[in-house]
Amino acid sequence: MKRPLPRTAEQQQLIDRITAQRARWRQRRQDRREQRAAGAGLRAVAAGARASEPLLTRVGGFARQHPLAVAGVLAALAVAGPRRLARWASVLLPLVLQLRR
Repeated sequence: MKRPLPRTAEQQQLIDRITAQRARWRQRRQDRREQRAAGAGLRAVAAGARASEPLLTRVGGFARQHPLAVAGVLAALAVAGPRRLARWASVLLPLVLQLRR
């Protein structure tokens, strides 16, 4: 069996600092895991609450939170023209109605 080599005080201090750092890293990883788990639970609860709201209410909330994105989509729709909008509506409307079920 090998015997450990004798260490100087400086070497032992370095080893102690490394050990403390590894313990901090382990604790930080554990804390992040717990935060992610708690956050996932809160997001699931919030998503469940939003899913029960009417579609129009959810769309209105999204529009209030993201006004630039909504303006961009409306500008793209205006550029697309009415014929293309009618064609896309015939594709998207059944999908949206299916999601509401």
